Amino acid sequence: MQEMCNGNLPMPYMATTIPMKPTLIESGQVTFEVQADQHHLNPLGGVHGGFAATVLDTVTGCAIHTVLEAGAGYGTIDLNIKMCRPIPQNRPLTAIGQLINTSKNLAISEGKIIDEDGKLYAHATATCMIFR
Repeated sequence: MQEMCNGNLPMPYMATTIPMKPTLIESGQVTFEVQADQHHLNPLGGVHGGFAATVLDTVTGCAIHTVLEAGAGYGTIDLNIKMCRPIPQNRPLTAIGQLINTSKNLAISEGKIIDEDGKLYAHATATCMIFR
């Protein structure tokens, strides 16, 4: 994770579909810069809810990834999202993922998308199965 944040490893291809750039990677916490554009609009002209869902799935999973030993993997088994207000188009936002708890086989995390003033746009909790 840290090597991607430093630019030494390429971002996954999903980051070209949903622009996401990691800016902080710590044990149990990640921060990404995100921005929806015209490619993320729904038929009514607003940013599709899948944008926030994908971003939140990413940051909640990555927060868990930061505490796993090398060779371990994870998969989301539950993602609960609350859309608090419409995601704006062409406006930089911050997505934060935070680890809540880990056990041998499961990990729980939360994520949020906020603007520069701390206004909350979406919040999620995630449960991931850990593969060892």
